[in-house]
Amino acid sequence: MSSGIHTWQRKFGCELHDDGSITGYSQYAYDGEDFIRLDLNTVSWIAANDKAVIIKQEWDQTPTAFNQKNFLENDCILCTKKYVDVGKATLEGKVRPKVFLYQRDSSEVVCHATGFFPKALMISWQKNGEDLHEDVDLRETLPNLDDTFQKKSILTVSPEELDKHNYTCIVQHISLEKEMVLQVNNHRVSAGGLIGIVIAAAVTVLLVVVVIFVWKKKQPGKRRNASNFNMLKLSSDC
Repeated sequence: MSSGIHTWQRKFGCELHDDGSITGYSQYAYDGEDFIRLDLNTVSWIAANDKAVIIKQEWDQTPTAFNQKNFLENDCILCTKKYVDVGKATLEGKVRPKVFLYQRDSSEVVCHATGFFPKALMISWQKNGEDLHEDVDLRETLPNLDDTFQKKSILTVSPEELDKHNYTCIVQHISLEKEMVLQVNNHRVSAGGLIGIVIAAAVTVLLVVVVIFVWKKKQPGKRRNASNFNMLKLSSDC
């Protein structure tokens, strides 16, 4: 290995799949390039290049591969399950939206929903009971400071059209048993029919830790041996 400053990187992680199966990985990089990785099936190290062969030979003589396999398939999975439970509790929380209907100018009507959770929410418009898609500007969902969300949809329509037709804003969210229907005329809210909403939330948890270890060679010209490549101890804390 050459003298100077180098980077020694490690990345490891585990995945718990819906069918209960477990996968994991542990790999190292030297100066940004793949160097050596753990094969969980054979519980041995795989060298990515000729320079890593000497490291593989030394590491294969230690119990580190078995220790890391045990960590990835046990401690790491326990942490993953913990985070899944925490995430599920958060994802299953529901907060009803507050919806406001107002005119920003003579030709724009704004339907604004805010304070809702989870993020998925639908705003649509109807004209005389028929779905309306033209002249509608649906804005992206934005976060609020309290971890809820807000979203708005802007309908461009002339005052003459507002007088001639019946326009309504319809809001659908998983927290609502029925759709919320806001009448543009007189800005009154009316009860709406039941809308069936099915939202599937898939949680994929990937626990990844990347550690960068930087060192400077103190004795130029001396070949580095395998002991210089620290395996970096895994922690079961989560």
